[in-house]
Amino acid sequence: MELNINEPGLLYGATIFTTLRVYEKSLNHPLTNWKAHCDRLKFSLQKFGWSLPDWEVLRQGAELIIKRDPTLRILRITIFPDGREWITVRLLPTDLSHRQHHGVDVYVASTELSRSLPTHKTGNYLSPWLAKNAAQKFAAQEAILVNTEGNWLETSTGNLWGWGNNSWWTPPLDAGILPGVMRNQLINWLKQNHYQVYEFPWTNQLVQDLEAIAYSNSVVEIVPIREVIQGKQKLQYEPSHPSFSQLRRLFEI
Repeated sequence: MELNINEPGLLYGATIFTTLRVYEKSLNHPLTNWKAHCDRLKFSLQKFGWSLPDWEVLRQGAELIIKRDPTLRILRITIFPDGREWITVRLLPTDLSHRQHHGVDVYVASTELSRSLPTHKTGNYLSPWLAKNAAQKFAAQEAILVNTEGNWLETSTGNLWGWGNNSWWTPPLDAGILPGVMRNQLINWLKQNHYQVYEFPWTNQLVQDLEAIAYSNSVVEIVPIREVIQGKQKLQYEPSHPSFSQLRRLFEI
């Protein structure tokens, strides 16, 4: 596919995308969750008044790529305003297993680095990218985005989860966060298995009370957070907390 020099996707980041992990080389696998990813794309396309792609052709293209590359684990599907699609591939992070078991350090970003149109996954990802780059200056692997009140919203690449008072806590959608596909899967999983989960603002008091925290997305699944750098303060959490076993049971299907 060739892109015109006046393509809005290049000039303004006028695209939407979704990133999915392919389990067992199949779009039909429940953890791949192909339909949920397509539904999210469709929601944004309709909201923006953009053209819809040919969903059957899109799926055929994804399946062809999977068939040609048996090592493939991740697909990124980008849709342009005129309905054209662009599918790119990559491998899982080489250190993912280490992060899942030992956790990562994160940095709380400046309030000015808020994500554009937060309920949609658009091509304008400059703020999260800047936040993650800023985190690396503190030897942190991720960044947490915050609102003007200082409440934690999400990381630069995923949704937040916390364990405290024998319950799970995650920021609410109306706080201005991405309705992650993995976030929705985990909420449904927890409720179906009778675990308590609250969608509640992550105030300074709440984050102080939580015993363990993590972030999720469709690629990394669940990654614990062991330390949060917030100004001159450092908050410590337990990356091996037994509560994480509840979330990880979802991936045993």
